[in-house]
Amino acid sequence: MLSIEQITPHLTWRLRRDILYPGHYLHNMEMDEDNHGYHFGAFEDNALVGVVSLFQNGSDWQFRKLAVVAEVQKKGLGTQLLNYITAFAERENGTRLWCNARLSATGFYEKLGYSKVGTEFHKNGVDYIRMEKSIAST
Repeated sequence: MLSIEQITPHLTWRLRRDILYPGHYLHNMEMDEDNHGYHFGAFEDNALVGVVSLFQNGSDWQFRKLAVVAEVQKKGLGTQLLNYITAFAERENGTRLWCNARLSATGFYEKLGYSKVGTEFHKNGVDYIRMEKSIAST
């Protein structure tokens, strides 16, 4: 059974590295912003199988470093994590949720209602584009 919980930043680092930055050092996964954000983990049979970090700027919320273990990718876990953080941001009066999406993941985000904004950019060997969607605050 899958459960999603708020976790401490350092618990996200191994999955960030293994999924998003293989071959990089674990200590390079820490972001300066980590201490100012919210971090969520998806657990299956007590194993951490997905992570995402969420940062607030007014009514805008950015999520970063969404990573799901390869063995459980394409099974809806990323969608469940995004639904969870969307509801979290809505409860905090958020009006927009956005990310810098890897170009390889844009189809995934488009299926969830995200739209491409602006132009593509290149950072640390990866091509990205900003994707966002409006969310209804309750």
